[in-house]
Amino acid sequence: MLVRLIYASRAAGDVNAELLDAILRSSRQNNPAIGVTGVLCYSGGMFVQVLEGSRSAVSSLYNVIVRDPRHEKVELLHFEEIVERHFSGWTMGQVNLSKVNACVLLKYSARAEFNPFEMSGSTVMRLLDDLIATAAISK
Repeated sequence: MLVRLIYASRAAGDVNAELLDAILRSSRQNNPAIGVTGVLCYSGGMFVQVLEGSRSAVSSLYNVIVRDPRHEKVELLHFEEIVERHFSGWTMGQVNLSKVNACVLLKYSARAEFNPFEMSGSTVMRLLDDLIATAAISK
């Protein structure tokens, strides 16, 4: 059985490009072995991540993230059983928010700034779909 989990968290400290690259590199190296795919977004001290895979693999990885000292206030936004993956070809995609038009954010939130804590899980998925369509997400 496949599941999709979406969570948001706040960065526990400063996140620079090197740290973000290290997180993505680790995900891209480790996720294929456990069958997890997804996408990571970071902006303004906040993360949102979509994880897809088996229930046990996704649950185990989420528990690791909750205990990761780089994250604070980890909040589950959405969890569902799925029949197919949305990010099947992506060990871990990355959203480049520098390419995101403010109008796209305004379409899904009250302000033209990224705040996943103010969005539902389904809204986050619709935003990600728009970002994929505009090539603001890289594999």
